Amino acid sequence: MGFFDKLKDGLKKSRDSFFNTIGRILKTKKFDKDTRDEIEELLISADVGVEATEYILTRLEEEKPEDAFGALKQILVEILSNNNKLNVPDEKPFVISMVGVNGSGKTTTCGKLAQMFKNEGKQVVIGACDTFRAAAIDQLKIWAERTNSTFIAHMEGADAAAVAYDAVNHALAKGKDVVILDTAGRLHNKKYLMDELQKISRVIQKVIPTAPHEVLLVIDAVTGQNGLQQAKVFKEVVNVTGIVLTKLDGTAKGGIAIAIAKELGIPIKFIGVGESVEDLKPFVASDFVDALMLGDEVEDA
Repeated sequence: MGFFDKLKDGLKKSRDSFFNTIGRILKTKKFDKDTRDEIEELLISADVGVEATEYILTRLEEEKPEDAFGALKQILVEILSNNNKLNVPDEKPFVISMVGVNGSGKTTTCGKLAQMFKNEGKQVVIGACDTFRAAAIDQLKIWAERTNSTFIAHMEGADAAAVAYDAVNHALAKGKDVVILDTAGRLHNKKYLMDELQKISRVIQKVIPTAPHEVLLVIDAVTGQNGLQQAKVFKEVVNVTGIVLTKLDGTAKGGIAIAIAKELGIPIKFIGVGESVEDLKPFVASDFVDALMLGDEVEDA
């Protein structure tokens, strides 16, 4: 099964429960107040969020398109299209700081990204900066071995910034291409998290002043609006440059991607639709919207 088919399967719940119904309404009814209220309820139920929903409905009202279904798809693509590619610097190494709450799939995503870069012929260094959890260090070491990446770690409870410094310094000295730093995700203590993440940035900037080049926030799509709240907190704490949306594998409401992109203005860089390495792919807005709103299913229903 190809990735687009997996994405379609992953978004089936959202499509069947919400977006196919929206499509049928737009194709068969006049866009009046009752129709607007109906669509508004469906979009909010799909985790699109109040702000994005209001924006979408206002656009449809103002533009009064003949093909409202097609117009909705285009509006969603516009919302989701925002610097979705990685900002890779000209000079090596490319430093990525991975952030997110524990349980979001952050450490696994680090491993999958390492595999992606390895497949591109790049040499990768993985830094185990989540020194709070021994399990995270052990899990990351397995991924490093699997992807033939250099693994930098200290003892459990060590200074996370020291691990980050060693990883970046090693990559610079050895001419490695990419550094992936797996940081802690203890959201319940915001001040501690803020201090730690900011210290990591300060320390690695002593080696590479422009690093980290990407700060990727990993969000479990199943958490819905809680994921949006997590993103708001991390955006306050650190300069999040992109989102990795994981676990879009059938239980999640795909509308959360739209809410994040519209309310926070943070681009989605990757999406994950399963457990295997191949199930993490760069985010393409048009593919995502096509999988969410299949016109043929609306016609057939």
